[in-house]
Amino acid sequence: MQIALQNLSKRFGNEWIFQNLTHTFATNAPCAVIGANGSGKSTLLFLVAGLGQTTAGKIVYTLPAQPDLPAEAWYKYIAISAPYLELIEEFTLAELVRFHTQFKPLRAGVGRQDFLELIQLAHAKDKPVKHFSSGMKQRLKLGLVFYSQMPVLLLDEPTTNLDAQGIIWYKNTLANNIQDRLCVICSNQPEEYEICTQKLNLMDFKPCAK
Repeated sequence: MQIALQNLSKRFGNEWIFQNLTHTFATNAPCAVIGANGSGKSTLLFLVAGLGQTTAGKIVYTLPAQPDLPAEAWYKYIAISAPYLELIEEFTLAELVRFHTQFKPLRAGVGRQDFLELIQLAHAKDKPVKHFSSGMKQRLKLGLVFYSQMPVLLLDEPTTNLDAQGIIWYKNTLANNIQDRLCVICSNQPEEYEICTQKLNLMDFKPCAK
């Protein structure tokens, strides 16, 4: 699978976030999207996920059997974790996993109980998510991405709220679940994207100050 950004530009009001961005994300070539705060990392991930409209340019999803996947079908291939995406906190962990996996099934060989153990939260399966710590919520968000069947993994600031042990878990889990998938990590923390073989610096696509 490939995701091609073709002269992509995004503007909010009169402010251009980035302009004329051209890059191709590909399977087995994990890419770190980097840049200063405000450079548009989260905005770009939002667009790639099909959750917003570009101002100019185009995003093209290419599958082996389909060269230009319609935007309305992108969600079928994407798993995304980001600080601004909320969990359904009224559910218990078990209820949330049951609900979520109806739409984003778990990888082959991973059952729901297996999943709870893999994210190290089996002890909290009957606990409402609203009572989870911020670190537990983040581990759950990441787990739902890593252990989904989706071929595209989009991660924004993945170690947000994780402690040292959680960061080790993130690195190991990422390394064990990245093969044969397209992975994009938006971050300013090198330890979050050290596995990446490509980097896309959005500062290269900032409009020149006038």
